[in-house]
Order: sequence, then structure tokens, then C-alpha cells
Amino acid sequence: MKRIRNFCIIAHIDHGKSTLADRLLQHTGTVSDRDMQEQLLDDMDLERERGITIKSHAIQMNYNYKGEEYTLNLIDTPGHVDFSYEVSRSIAACEGALLIVDSSQGVEAQTISNLYLALEHDLEIIPVLNKIDLPGAMPEEMTDQVVELLGCAPEDVIRASGKAGIGIDEILEAIVERIPAPEGDPEEPLQAMIFDSVFNSFRGIEVIFRVFNGTIKKGDKVKFVNTGKTYDADEIGILKLKQSPQQEISAGNVGYLISGIKNAKEVKVGDTITHVQRPTQRMIKGFEDVKPMVFAGIYPVETSEFEELRASMEKLQLNDASLVWEPETSAALGFGFRCGFLGMLHLEIVQERLEREFDMTVITTVPSVQFHAVMNDGSLIKVNAPSELPEQNYTSHLEEPFIRTQIISKAEFVGPIINLCIDKRGEIKNQVYLTSDRVELTFEMPLAEIVFDFFDKLKTISRGYASLDYELIGFRQSNLVKLDIQLNGDKVDALSAIVHRDKAYEWGKRLCEKLRELIPRQMFEIAVQASIGTKIIARETVKAMRKNVLAKCYGGDITRKRKLLEKQKKGKKRMRQVGNVEIPQEAFMAVLKLD
Repeated sequence: MKRIRNFCIIAHIDHGKSTLADRLLQHTGTVSDRDMQEQLLDDMDLERERGITIKSHAIQMNYNYKGEEYTLNLIDTPGHVDFSYEVSRSIAACEGALLIVDSSQGVEAQTISNLYLALEHDLEIIPVLNKIDLPGAMPEEMTDQVVELLGCAPEDVIRASGKAGIGIDEILEAIVERIPAPEGDPEEPLQAMIFDSVFNSFRGIEVIFRVFNGTIKKGDKVKFVNTGKTYDADEIGILKLKQSPQQEISAGNVGYLISGIKNAKEVKVGDTITHVQRPTQRMIKGFEDVKPMVFAGIYPVETSEFEELRASMEKLQLNDASLVWEPETSAALGFGFRCGFLGMLHLEIVQERLEREFDMTVITTVPSVQFHAVMNDGSLIKVNAPSELPEQNYTSHLEEPFIRTQIISKAEFVGPIINLCIDKRGEIKNQVYLTSDRVELTFEMPLAEIVFDFFDKLKTISRGYASLDYELIGFRQSNLVKLDIQLNGDKVDALSAIVHRDKAYEWGKRLCEKLRELIPRQMFEIAVQASIGTKIIARETVKAMRKNVLAKCYGGDITRKRKLLEKQKKGKKRMRQVGNVEIPQEAFMAVLKLD
């Protein structure tokens, strides 16, 4: 055990975590040059295309240092704020962390929030200044930033470049020397924590765990404490580039377990594994349940594919522990699921993965956040979808979630950023100059306002420099109304939204205009209306296509023409009573793209 080191790599998005992990793997000879490729640990096509990490990945390396063989368990983590749940799980399985800072960008919002996550778990932090071979690198200034953030000595900061392979030896030496060996007793009852799971269509669910105490051997009878289920350890092993089966795994190490688990619900991330014969008395403190920030409905395009979609969601949830869902129905779209996501990027990724990995084409409804409706009798109802909102006369007021958001940006963009936040009903709380040209702004604002396009706008205003991190601070009373969209007097529940009263008129008007362009013309006139309660606040009309019934009248009396037009008008009216309007998929997506 003295020669085991468990560590993860944490950083802001795009600071070079995956590239550095590639170099470490090459340097320790874990992968041969033939198997080497960029972003080696990112095994989803989606991750490679976008150049981001979505899932944490664990891999074991062997490193020879001063004549002794060390085992290094590395976990590469995502950097985007939406996937911080993955990071918190990886941190719980480690004793140390490499904190990577881009030497041209410096310390950014996610760097700080991931660092705090690591410090809460008392991890040993090794600061690494990456990308020092770039022409825009400012190693001296960035070292000062890191020293100020961590309170370490300037010589503790390792200068490296993942691309050019500079400083890799120093990093490996620092891992062996600075990160403490895991504590634990191989002789005690087995106590291991599940920190990830993967679905394999041939072998069932593969559970990835870290052993804190005791030893697990092949063929042991094990029990998952939370669910109370027992299994046989058919195969255990360590995670090299490919899985490598072992006879036993003892305290301090990371490994995988395959026991033919078929049902996705039986594996809970954060659960404790122990022996059936000699169970441990101490449960491992798992992770707090994930708090979804954004809710949206996901529906199959064909109603008959509902069960298939359910199976796909279950398999996806195994691989992505932060996805939360429950069944719901909608009058316009039939059966589907109400899903909770950590943010808009997470929503996009889930939708893409459903399409790619499971061949499901889905319709996503307008994302919303969770509101609290306080009733007249003082009771509280949680509202995850606009359709669940009780009628106005039963509620005394509505509350919406507020967040505290930290934005770090260059000083020249401060004005536009403050304008954007105030436009989104934000309130500035603090403004700190970290250096002469880097500012940290702290705002309190409603979560509903940043759900849609806030992040994109922030990046546009700041030419990509600003970085964002947010946390929930609680619910506050707000003047909110439910905005309904009606087509020919029928409400379309999938297009409803809960918005602030001051913005409702503007929102309703723009939405009606957009729908008028997108809904195909019918043989009858379609009224597109936005309403708050019973009050119509905006209306657009999709004109009818019509046949020219006057073509056969040459000249003649006006009454003949009028008679034909009246007859046509009656027919249209009758048609409107029985006709229903098909809403194209683009119309649901249009709501997301309202500028």
C-alpha cells in the first residue's frame, strides 16, 4: 500500500487535462505508441468531436521511481461547470489532485470551484502550470496567481506542457513524493466505495470502486449496503487501457467488479460494497444527491417508442449519474419523461447521446427550473413543469430559485457584463480586482434567467474570456406568471412557460411571431395566441390557403360573387371546428432559440 498513489486531474474547461493525461500514460509506458491517440481517455465520439470531457475516466499506471515500482491510479475529470458532479465523485476516491492552470489564461472560475471541492476532502494539491510553450504564455504572472490562490511557494508550481511533453517527469516525481499513500487495513472487513458504473451489453453492469479497507477476492460473495442486494464477484480487476483481471484487490486500490448485474437501479453511485460473511459496520459517507438545475420534457417522436426510450434512459443513467427523470404525459406530445439536468450543456449532451448511442429521435420541450408555489393555506408545492402550476386563485405567491454566480473576466468587459446581468434581473453584490486587469464579479440572480442563453451571451460579450461558476442559494418570492400558447383556442401545454410578469408580454409576442413563421398553412385560418390566465396578450394569424371560387364568374352581378364567397367562408368555419394543427418539431426548438 505504501507504493500506491490515487490522484485526479482538475482544471477549468480547456486547460489541457486530457492532453496531460495522455502524456503521463505515454511516459509510464501504460500505452504503446501504436495505441496512442489524442484524448485517449475520452472514449465517446461526442467528447472527441467537441474536444471536451464529459465522463471521468480511471486508469492505472506503473511508475519506477528510485528503483521502486509505484502504482498510480489516475482519474481524468471534466472541466465544464455542468459536469462538476463527476468531479466531486472522482475527488472522493483520491488522496491528491493535480490542479492545472493554463499559463496564458490563468486562474478561472471553474479552477477555483474545483479547487474548493478538493480542499473540502483534504486532498494534497499539486499545482501545474500547463501550456508554457505557447507564445502567449505568461509563466511569471500566472505563477503569482496560483501562489496567491493556494498559498504555496513559487517553486512548488510545476511548469509543464502537455503537448510538448515538458515537465512530465517532475509531475510524476511530485505525485510520488507529495501525495500521501492511502490509509487503510487490508485485514479489516471489506469496505469499498462505488464511484462509477458502466453499462456493457454483454456482461451487464461494470461497477468501478475504490477499496478503503479489507481485500476483495475473485469469487467472493459481496453485498451492496444501500440496496441490500448480494452478488458473486465473478470477475474483479484493475483498469489499464483494457481491463486486466486480478485474483484480489486490497485496500487503497481502484478496480472494477463484474457480477452480471442486469438491472440499472441496483447500482447506486456512492454505495458501499462489503462481504456477506464479514460485513463492515461503517458505511462510507457517499455523495449528496445531485441537485438538477434545469428541467425539460423528453418525448419520443413516435409514441410507440415510449418503452424503448425508457430502457435507453435507464442505461444512460448508469453512465451519467447526474441525470434524474420521471414519466410524465402531455396533451400535445403523448407519453414522455420529465428530466432534470445540471445545465443546458448537459441537456444538449443527453439529447445527442440518446440519438447516437440508442438511435432514439426525441423532442425536447422548453427547459424550465423548479419553482415553489405557496398555496393560500400555507402549504408548498414543487413545480417542475408549467403544466403542474396550480390556478392563480389558489396560490398566494410563487418563489423561484436564486443563484450566486461568480464571473471572472478581463477588466475591459466589466460594463457589458454588468448590463447583461442586470438585464437578466441580477443584482451585483461584489466586484474584486484579482490582478490589474482581471475582475471577479459576484451577482445574485434568478436561475430561470440563465437557463437559456446566458452563457452564450456572456462568452460573446467577453470574446470568450469570461468564465462562470454558480451555486444555488435558495428560493425567493417573485412576480411570476404562467404564459400559455393557444392554437385556435386549444392550449399547447408543451409550449407553456413560467416567466416574470415584466417579460411576459415581450416573450409572448416574440413567440407568436416565431410560431406564425413555423406552423405550415392549412386550408383554414389558425389563430396563434399567447395568454396569461384568461387574458390574451398577443396574437398572430396564420392565413388560410384558399381556392379562388370566383374564377368562374365573368362580370355579372356582385350578389353572385358574394354568395360564393359566403359559401366558402362557411366551409372554412366548419373546417376550423374539426381541423387540428400539426406542430412541427422546429416549433418546439424555436422557443429555445428566441433571441
